[in-house]
Amino acid sequence: MAHSYPTHLTSFHGLPVHEFPALDEEKAAGRPAPGSVAWRISCAWEEDPFDVLWRRFHDEVRTEEVTALVIGPWWPDWDEDGIGPVLDLITGDAHRLPRLRAVFLADVESEESEISWIKQGEVTRVLRAWPGLEELGVRGAEDLVVEPLRHEALQTLRIESGGLPRDPVRALAAAEFPALRHIELWLGTSWYGGDCRPEEIHALLDGLSHSPDLRHLGLRNSDIQDDICAAVASAPLVAGLEKLDLSMGVLGDEGGEALLGGQPLTHLDALDLSHHFMSEPMTERLRETFAPHGVHLSLDPAPYGGRMRERYVAVGE
Repeated sequence: MAHSYPTHLTSFHGLPVHEFPALDEEKAAGRPAPGSVAWRISCAWEEDPFDVLWRRFHDEVRTEEVTALVIGPWWPDWDEDGIGPVLDLITGDAHRLPRLRAVFLADVESEESEISWIKQGEVTRVLRAWPGLEELGVRGAEDLVVEPLRHEALQTLRIESGGLPRDPVRALAAAEFPALRHIELWLGTSWYGGDCRPEEIHALLDGLSHSPDLRHLGLRNSDIQDDICAAVASAPLVAGLEKLDLSMGVLGDEGGEALLGGQPLTHLDALDLSHHFMSEPMTERLRETFAPHGVHLSLDPAPYGGRMRERYVAVGE
């Protein structure tokens, strides 16, 4: 099975990612201004455990000016407990990061941990700790807990997984994000815990209809991609979108037909259907529908799709 694993972030929230403590090649350049970078804290290859690095971070950086934080690997000490102890640390120090506007949890590559092995926790604690947070990114979904809540400031939410369980999706459907502009969920496959059904997708789309500023919807990397297309094709919120991303999944002709037969999508700036398993006649129909309207259409097929008997998501394990 082919994979396209996520790699370490090089930028986040519009800022370059800077390692703390600095990599050898960065030390000569000097430490950047606290608010000019997204600070990445990782102890995978460090002798110091995460809590020691966290204290050093506060001692050495003016954290009251920090706006973006990226959490890399936090093990070995806390690997079995997941990210919970890290959430205890960072949310307990929320008052020391008053300008924080963006957090990414588990910036981890496959060489450090497969995406399906990353143990998360109740990530909505971050939203409660920072009412002004504008962006939250999460990688991995084992033990992921999302509590339904109202958050006035969140604009971007991204959850990358090889299998997103239905409970967090249900919670997101019940949450209220009035400022949300961008949401991206990698739903994954049932082989790795992605047990969402069409009813959860319909509920999510209904819930997101209360985010009037939503412009980017990504429901990606799913083994129910055809069902997702059918749900999206009739969802009223789609009329307000600028970009619709249904890539990385097992999209076939049934899903393509649903998109063509549902509400018009020609108002979109971009429609991403890459990593698909559709036939050539179907992709040609899609091009003929969207090209005259200037929609940027991504239709790269899944690698080896024509030679494998079974469809597969882009990122599973």
